[in-house]
Amino acid sequence: MKDLTKYQGIFPAFYACYDENGAISPEATRALAKHLLDKGVKGLYVGGSSGECIYQSVAERKLTLENVMAEVGGKLTIIAHVACNNTADSRELAAHAESLGVDAIAAIPPIYFHLPPAAIAKYWNDISDAAPHTDFVIYNIPQLAGVALTVPLLKEMLKNPRVIGVKNSSMPVQDIQMWRDEGAFVFNGPDEQLLSGLAAGAGGGIGGTYAAMPELYLEIFRCYQAGDMAKGMDVQNECCRIIYKMCTATGNLYAVIKEILRRMDAPDVGSVRAPLAPLAEGDSAVVDACVEMIRAAIAKYC
Repeated sequence: MKDLTKYQGIFPAFYACYDENGAISPEATRALAKHLLDKGVKGLYVGGSSGECIYQSVAERKLTLENVMAEVGGKLTIIAHVACNNTADSRELAAHAESLGVDAIAAIPPIYFHLPPAAIAKYWNDISDAAPHTDFVIYNIPQLAGVALTVPLLKEMLKNPRVIGVKNSSMPVQDIQMWRDEGAFVFNGPDEQLLSGLAAGAGGGIGGTYAAMPELYLEIFRCYQAGDMAKGMDVQNECCRIIYKMCTATGNLYAVIKEILRRMDAPDVGSVRAPLAPLAEGDSAVVDACVEMIRAAIAKYC
């Protein structure tokens, strides 16, 4: 029986860190990893949606993970998302991640073509086989991948002893209950429902806005563990209000978050990669409002 306690807690989804020319910045990558380590998070989820993985080359994704591991490997639990839209590149990233000593790899299903469950299972198992000594996490995000995890598919995947759980980013909390009942460790994905996801059986959370306000998500997790659901709901509601404000900007959400980080004296990690939209005229006021809301919430609840 595997000890999964290293996966219990708050895992910010790591952002792509660019220099002024839009190239991966090793220095900014290390600085952001160190910043989040100092905030007290349990681990990092590297190379996923927040890391703009579908807009990066295999070499760029390797470079990011190498610098994260050089800075915080052995200090934080690291889950590396390695899926590409073909098996060969995914396997290359999986083997590379294992060579660096990550705790787990993760993968979305193949996107664009809607493959049958047997083909999806083979894709995931082929990736897992390239990292035979590393835990594997299924990434369920049907609203973007176009394919939803099902109980039969999960049962098939759990025949692979390396498969330990699911990063569940579907909106129904019921999904968490279903995966948990099959014996999977579940990470709550939607930031807006972290507390609900924990109550439904998730053991931890992986989120795209966690790095902007880790103190608040750490407090939600602490409240849940302490049974202080009233305060936990208050903090969760405030996180939701901040997220809703972020989403009023014209620019991409991650462009907004990266500017929030910069204005809160966190590392400057650049903007986002095209075709994602950078900050637009008028977005500065949204960023300022979010910074004020985050600081006020931390002062009130943490």
